[in-house]
Amino acid sequence: MPEQFFLPGFDTPHPTDRLFFALIPTSDAAASIAWQRGLLRDIYGLKGRPIGVGRLHVTLSYLGDYLGLPEDIVAAAIKAAASVRAAPFDVVFDRAMSFHGRPRNRPLVLLGDDGVVALAAFQKILARALQKAGIVTANSHYTPHVTLLYDNRLVPPGTIEPIRWTVNEFVLMHSLLGRTRHVPLARWSL
Repeated sequence: MPEQFFLPGFDTPHPTDRLFFALIPTSDAAASIAWQRGLLRDIYGLKGRPIGVGRLHVTLSYLGDYLGLPEDIVAAAIKAAASVRAAPFDVVFDRAMSFHGRPRNRPLVLLGDDGVVALAAFQKILARALQKAGIVTANSHYTPHVTLLYDNRLVPPGTIEPIRWTVNEFVLMHSLLGRTRHVPLARWSL
């Protein structure tokens, strides 16, 4: 990727592309997530725009925001992911709450307790593979979650009807920033 040069006095360009590894819920799980999100919106009077069903995911490793798609990072990430060996595992999300954030930008998320232990273990395996490939990630404290929407209200922690699925693959995702679009670049079966 060519180096970016910035001249003093000029605005720094905003990133246009984001890379991350993710787990994508099955269609049944995504429908359950959307249904639960609707209940939470009604209960708490939330007005934030829901994350599109096709964009629901669990982030495994955030690889950064860039100006353009960095082919060298993509190639290294693909090579690292290809080295990961793991069996399919189940995930269960059984709690919802808001993460603290800027007002009007507080994420409402699904969380799990025992139901995300295998997910957290898989994330560590992937993080080690990325580190071995020279990709530094900022996931020092990993909290598996599914973001439902962003809102200015804080939703207190509470239990929900469990949402579960079996994870059979993980995906390298390219997010087109500001365009609410995710493009899968590669997938790996477990």
